[in-house]
Amino acid sequence: MMITKLSIPRRTMLRGVGAALALPYLDSMVPAFAAPKAAMRMQFVYVPNSMSQPYWRPKGDGPNFELSPILSPLANVKDQVVVVEGLGNATVDGGGGPHTRSSQAWLTGTPCKRTEGADVELTTTTDQLAARVLGKDTQLISLEMATEPNFTVGNCDNGYSCVYANTFSWRTPTTPLPMENNPRAVFERLFGDGGTASARMADLKNDRSILDSVRNDMARLQKRIGPSDKLMMDAYLQSVREVEQRIQKVEKQNATSPIEVGDKPSGIPDTFDEHVRLMFDLQFLAYQADITRVIAYQLSREQTSRPYPFIGVPEAHHDVSHHQNNPEKLAKHAKINTYHMSLFAQYLDRLKATPDGDGNILDHSIMMYGTGLGDGDLHSALDLPVLLVGGGCGTLKGNRHLKYPVETHMTNMLLSLLRKVGAPQDKLGDSTGELAGI
Repeated sequence: MMITKLSIPRRTMLRGVGAALALPYLDSMVPAFAAPKAAMRMQFVYVPNSMSQPYWRPKGDGPNFELSPILSPLANVKDQVVVVEGLGNATVDGGGGPHTRSSQAWLTGTPCKRTEGADVELTTTTDQLAARVLGKDTQLISLEMATEPNFTVGNCDNGYSCVYANTFSWRTPTTPLPMENNPRAVFERLFGDGGTASARMADLKNDRSILDSVRNDMARLQKRIGPSDKLMMDAYLQSVREVEQRIQKVEKQNATSPIEVGDKPSGIPDTFDEHVRLMFDLQFLAYQADITRVIAYQLSREQTSRPYPFIGVPEAHHDVSHHQNNPEKLAKHAKINTYHMSLFAQYLDRLKATPDGDGNILDHSIMMYGTGLGDGDLHSALDLPVLLVGGGCGTLKGNRHLKYPVETHMTNMLLSLLRKVGAPQDKLGDSTGELAGI
């Protein structure tokens, strides 16, 4: 038998002026008789101001546990969900600046340096330890994103610099990584710089697309791939164009709005809902095209005063998190938590529906979702709400509710996750060893 199949290199890109479009995983990238090889992804999604614990805790243990009200949006991916109770960061529990200390300890188990100046200090975070390994073969080592403004300066929390509030990702002990909140900036980082600012505005007025600049490469690729790959490419390019059009629409609206928007970049939507959905769609594209395998996303920042009137919570998020066991405040806090979870769940559903190698993208991912405070009213960094989702290329078993003794080191679980993604560490913050059962 003669084998004639020619494989396309995984790092093939469609190139044009000011653009480089990475490709999704195609059958044509697998050599004849070779098994599809999946890439491991890792992601951390941070939400602020704790959780409404009565509405967070699931009922039951093992595979028979029931999703709680806050976790209910995850019904479609429950088979890949692990809810973990009892973990905490005792080394930063108690004292001043609780929001800052707890958020910075979330992926480190380490206290950050108290300073209002530029001499901030923490330690390398879990996401960046993973990125050192998973980012070796990708266009971007990692991607850091946020929804709220990333330019706040000065003192944000009882003597702690606002640098700490702007990110939870650190490449080195003295190098915090800025989190980008402008969808346009993220899009250009993923797919090219798009030329000069004036050229981008000209393209915007003409509704031109990044896909126009790679049209010749696209035509050549279409001749080399089979019918199933053509369908995959069509869906991928449609997704890229749809995200691009949404960004262009926002920019047009902001450019023509009679309302003064201040320092808000033109690519940021007016509504929180659209902003978050757009950011998750960009993250989806980054994973589908294997542009990066590590993402850190701050869905909202600690102490945020954002209200949510469109879900029945006109009060500030931070205010309702200080519930004092008031049933009304606990219920309103739970509404915010559930809404955030629903946005995350839509993203997970899309990852699960997208083929990738011998499975789907979620099969080949480990996602950690949570917050640095267990009880926002007490500012406690113990008994943290921890959610893991994904198959981790067969290393993570889902459909479980795990309970550990309160004050179990959060860093022990992080050590276990790092080993699963091929980046084992001997020590992380206050860790005492890997966590059994994860």
